[in-house]
Amino acid sequence: QVQLVESGGGLVQAGGSLRLSCAASGGTFSRYYMGWFRQAPGKEREFAAGISLRGGRKYYVDFVKGRFTISRDNAKNTVYLQMNMLKSEDTAVYYCAADPRPIYSGTMALPDYWGQGTQVTVSS
Repeated sequence: QVQLVESGGGLVQAGGSLRLSCAASGGTFSRYYMGWFRQAPGKEREFAAGISLRGGRKYYVDFVKGRFTISRDNAKNTVYLQMNMLKSEDTAVYYCAADPRPIYSGTMALPDYWGQGTQVTVSS
């Protein structure tokens, strides 16, 4: 059983930056593909970024490409999401996810494990 705890959310002005962290415990971190999802008010949860087991492959959806960077540190059991040039439409709860299955077609489908989420609010 893997436990995921996100941190780093908060309130930021448009154009600013935030760095989210997700600390994992209870499993062998390097065996899990990791991802970040987000859910805006009134909308479905959507995939934003994913990373392979050792960080060699990264996946982004179009609306974050060039602005967000996902990374992982297997020695620290932590995955990060660096978010730059934030926009008001990035306002959402951001969730960390872990899954032992590879990322296919550039997205994670139904990850096995989820964090509790961290709120990101971007003011315009």
